[in-house]
Amino acid sequence: MKKVCTKLFILFAAFALTAMPAAANANAVTSAKEPVPGAQGQQQNASLDLAPSARSAVLMDADSGTVIYEKDSNVKLPPASITKVMTMLLIMEALDDGKIKLTDKVPTSEYAASMGGSQIFLEPGEEMTVDEMLKGIAMASGNDASVAMAEKLAGSEQQFVVLMNEKAQQLGLQNTHFANCNGLPAADHYTSAHDIAVMSRELLKHSEITKYTGSYQDYLRKSSEKPFWLVNTNKLVRFYSGADGLKTGFTNEAKFCLTATAKRDNLRVIAVVMGEPNTKTRNAEVSQMLDFTFAQYTTHPIFKEGDTMGTIKVEKGAVREIPLVAKHPYSILLKKGAATQDIRYELQIDQPLKAPVAIGQSIGKLVVYQGDQVVKEFPVDAPQSIDKAGWFKLLKRSFGGLFS
Repeated sequence: MKKVCTKLFILFAAFALTAMPAAANANAVTSAKEPVPGAQGQQQNASLDLAPSARSAVLMDADSGTVIYEKDSNVKLPPASITKVMTMLLIMEALDDGKIKLTDKVPTSEYAASMGGSQIFLEPGEEMTVDEMLKGIAMASGNDASVAMAEKLAGSEQQFVVLMNEKAQQLGLQNTHFANCNGLPAADHYTSAHDIAVMSRELLKHSEITKYTGSYQDYLRKSSEKPFWLVNTNKLVRFYSGADGLKTGFTNEAKFCLTATAKRDNLRVIAVVMGEPNTKTRNAEVSQMLDFTFAQYTTHPIFKEGDTMGTIKVEKGAVREIPLVAKHPYSILLKKGAATQDIRYELQIDQPLKAPVAIGQSIGKLVVYQGDQVVKEFPVDAPQSIDKAGWFKLLKRSFGGLFS
C-alpha cells in the first residue's frame, strides 16, 4: 500500500510539473489582452482608467477612427441630449444635399413648442431660420428647436426618427435605437459611448458644424423686444484649449454625459463619457482623456481636405472619368516619435466600375501601409452621380477608338 501511495505521489508531482508551463502560458494570454502601445497607436490603453467615475467612455481619433481608450464602450445607455448629435448630422446632410438652406424659415408647431427640459422657448407659430435653430440646438440644447427642425425635414418627429435609425444602421451602430430627436426620456431610446463617438466623427466631417458647437455665447431674437442669450452648455469650449464641441446631455436616468472634441495642430480627438455623477467630474475626466491623447500621440497626414486623391474611370458612363477629391482629412494616428518613412498608401477602386453610379455609393477604399502591414483602410464613396451614357455616345466612342 505504501508503494502504491509513493507511486501516486510521484505521478501527481510529474503531472504538476508538466502543467506549470501551461499555467504560465495561460497567464501570458491574459496579460496579452492588455495592449502595448504600437507604432500606429491602434490600441485601447486598457491598463489606464482615464474616466474612473464614468459608467462608459471612449477616446477616438477623429480622422482615422482609431480607438485610443475605452471603458465599457458598447454598453447600451440612455444618451439624454447627446441624441442631438444625430439630429444635427441629418440637418447638416440636408444642407449639403441642397434640401434646405441656412436662410430658410422654420415654423414652430404647437407640439414643438410644448417640449420641456432645455429649450429656447419657441412660441407656437414663431419662425426662425435654420441657422438660428442650429444655434439653439448646438449651444442651448433646445428640445423645441430639435423638434421644429425634425418637422421641417421630415414632416413629423416620428418620421424624422425613422431617418435617424436608418442613418444609425448605415453607420453600423449596433447598440443604438432612437425614439425621439432630442433625448428626452423614452422607452427603447439608447446608444453607447462607442456609437456616439462614431456619429460624432461623422458629424465632424461637416467642418462648419463647429461654428455652432464651438461658440460659447450668442443671441437669438437679438433685435426683438425679448432677446435670448445663448450660453453653451459645454463649458470646455471656453476653458479647454482647442475644444470646439460637441454636445452635452443630462437626465436623471442618464446622469451627466458629454461627447467632446478638441483639435491641436492636426490632431482632432473625440472623447465621450456617459453616466458621470456631476458636471465637474465629467469635465475633469474628459479633460484628462484629451490631455493624455495630445501628450502621447500625433497624426500623420495622408490627404488634407481638398487634396486630389486620384481619378476614377467609369465604364459606359456619361463621363469617362471624374476626379476624386478628399472631402475631409485622411490621416493615421501615431505614437509620438514613431517612424514614418515606410508609410505609404494605395487607392483601390472597384474594377470594373460601371455606370450608373450613385453619389455616395461605395466604390473602393484607401489602404494605408507601414511597410507590408495594413495600418488603416478608409472607405471611398462616389463624389457625384454618373448616369449611363446613351447608345449614340457609346457608338461614337467605339468609332473614335477604332479610327484613332
